[in-house]
Amino acid sequence: MRDKMTILTKDIALKFAIAVLLSFAACGTEKTEESVTAPQPTEPINTSSYQPEPEPSPKIPNLQAELIDDRGKTTHSPLFVVDFKNFTYPLPRGWQHPDGDEITLKDGKLEPHFKDIEEDMSPEEKAARKAERRIGMSYVTTKYFDVDSDDIDEAAVIVKVETGGAAIPQLVYVFSWKNDKPELIWNFRTGDRADGGLKDIRVENGELVVELYGQDRFLLGQYETSKITGDEEQICCPTHYTRSFYKWNGRSFQMQRKRLTFSFADPSANPLENYGDVVNKKASSGR
Repeated sequence: MRDKMTILTKDIALKFAIAVLLSFAACGTEKTEESVTAPQPTEPINTSSYQPEPEPSPKIPNLQAELIDDRGKTTHSPLFVVDFKNFTYPLPRGWQHPDGDEITLKDGKLEPHFKDIEEDMSPEEKAARKAERRIGMSYVTTKYFDVDSDDIDEAAVIVKVETGGAAIPQLVYVFSWKNDKPELIWNFRTGDRADGGLKDIRVENGELVVELYGQDRFLLGQYETSKITGDEEQICCPTHYTRSFYKWNGRSFQMQRKRLTFSFADPSANPLENYGDVVNKKASSGR
């Protein structure tokens, strides 16, 4: 009997040991499977619709900043009380007006007068419409400075030509005070922005300094000179400007010294002197 009990006890112990071993084996298998489970694939990133951030547009410079700043805005000259916003000005030739014509500002404005031209019009009708066109004008500012060294300031009145488009050519009228009224001693026109537009006008050391945008752009009488060969740039954004000097001789303004062309890209560079003459000399020599 005791032998049977011993055998039974050993049998139970053997079965228990086998059960324990199987249990540990199962746990180990589960942990191994968990540790080697491959990560689930993620959705691929769709790059077909990706657009890079656009480059910011270059800032368009304010080409009128120097003209409308606070320099030369006050004076003790009698010209200070003249209402140049309600005033009559002569026009230079070639401005859609008959030669010798005048324009009158009212509250600083004169609206342009244009008539549409249709494609089906006859050449005669188109010519007649064009002949009726008249530019407008708008007052910009007045600068006061002594251009003839008599201790009495003159006035430089700047007006913008209203063409009906985006162009902004300007006219400048320099007045002295004579016989108790303004007397025009010089007037001139300037170009459109980078194409000979007016950058600044001031007096330095008794000379009238005029700065125009562009390479070697300066004044001849009432008009600004044309572009020199190779001076091509965006109309909004000049790369150069030219400084020229004028002296009043009692009858007219005469150019002094050399014309200086400066680069906006390299303000510290030495200016080019009479650059148009250099370019023309190279072109004529074929070099």
